[in-house]
Amino acid sequence: MNNLREFENEHKKRRRDFLYQSVAAAGIVSLSRPTWGSQSPQELMVGEGVVDITPPLGIELAGFHRPLENPRKIISIRRKSNVRALVLRQHGVQVALVSLDMIAVSQEMAKRVQSEVERRTGIPASQIRICATHTHSMPTFRYLRQWGAISPEYMRKVEGDIVRSIELGIEDLAAAELLLGKAQTEGANFNRTTNVWKTDREFDSQSTDEDRWLDTTLHTLMFKRSGGKKDLLWYHFSAHPVCYTDDLAGPDWPGLVDQMVTESHHISPGYLQGHIGDVNPGDGRIWIGEAQQTATAVYKALVSAINGAQSIEVDVLRSLSDRSLLPFDMELLSEQVETYRKAPDQCASGEWVDAAFSKEWFEAAEKWDRSKTTYSTPLSVLQLGPIGMLFHSAELYSFYGLALRRDSGFQHTLCVGYTDDFVGYLTDPKAYTAHEYAAVVVPKVCDVPPFKREAAASFTTEANALLKKLLG
Repeated sequence: MNNLREFENEHKKRRRDFLYQSVAAAGIVSLSRPTWGSQSPQELMVGEGVVDITPPLGIELAGFHRPLENPRKIISIRRKSNVRALVLRQHGVQVALVSLDMIAVSQEMAKRVQSEVERRTGIPASQIRICATHTHSMPTFRYLRQWGAISPEYMRKVEGDIVRSIELGIEDLAAAELLLGKAQTEGANFNRTTNVWKTDREFDSQSTDEDRWLDTTLHTLMFKRSGGKKDLLWYHFSAHPVCYTDDLAGPDWPGLVDQMVTESHHISPGYLQGHIGDVNPGDGRIWIGEAQQTATAVYKALVSAINGAQSIEVDVLRSLSDRSLLPFDMELLSEQVETYRKAPDQCASGEWVDAAFSKEWFEAAEKWDRSKTTYSTPLSVLQLGPIGMLFHSAELYSFYGLALRRDSGFQHTLCVGYTDDFVGYLTDPKAYTAHEYAAVVVPKVCDVPPFKREAAASFTTEANALLKKLLG
């Protein structure tokens, strides 16, 4: 198949011919083509709602450090940004997945939106996921120290837009068949922490976090819908949307992919972010300031996944929600506080960012409750037939995302980050030994103590247990 439209038409023809022949052979109806009627509760119903959330000029972008006296404010719009909701219904179960062109959301914001959606639509708050794409060319809705201020007015507007997108998704519900596609990417992402890494092609039961890894697989979820409703396409891939560092707003490389797919296949895709804690876009040679290379590589894999997609029986739709308790390294925090207290003038670069940043961090850190030794963050799982989807709030290093896929027990597993909260990075132990940015700087940005070296491993154990619980 050369494109999605041909693929769709051929598949619909085969399916309807089969239904026609089977029913006619049974002598149940006369020889006329069947039409789509009312749906039974057993059928998977799918709807989508999209709302424009392009930000106003003059508010701050997030994703890069800027001194307080020189904030990174929006001067122009590179491409409009959206909130896109996917609503699923089967056997009386309703779930809403939201893809938000934003760097991050807070637990508090997610809870407000979930409560309002439940009040207005009846979808349980526990079955609503708010997934940021983590674009570095949009604002933040979670506090980040000197990495972009929150605009309360814009946040309130977007909260309403998210609710509206889910309402639109409910109005758009139609019976659907799910097709799952997979393809390997080439030149779409690279491990930014090392010059030597392994890929998912080599990942097996013996793989450990002693190596650094890269997930090159792109997944597509295609929903072929009845009743003349347009088909829907969502995809999952692991690559930081961090190509642009200027003052223009937009979704970064996913925006270019959207444009390319819309032009070639007449469908605008939804995007779910993967495990990108140690991953950047592109092939490692060109990525800062240039998103086209990454977008082209992703687009090529996306088309391949569409063309090779296989029908998946969705006989189960269910979800579970829990909380992950991420352990703080209070000993390391005490060392950091004492280092600053003894020589604040020497804490003005490197892991301290600059003098103003470190001073603000120190003043906050001295007030933290030292008896609070864990960070409680949402953790959710969804079963869509043979597909298991994990939703969490971290920038997870690649090994742990691949380990979740390997060990989940599901035939197919998608690990979606930046959901319902944002905790920063969950790294491997080597990141602490090397004093990597992800391990020692980002906790200061996120206004939390550093996590323990084993935090990512303990999180992965918790997440796998929840996935297995979902399977029963």
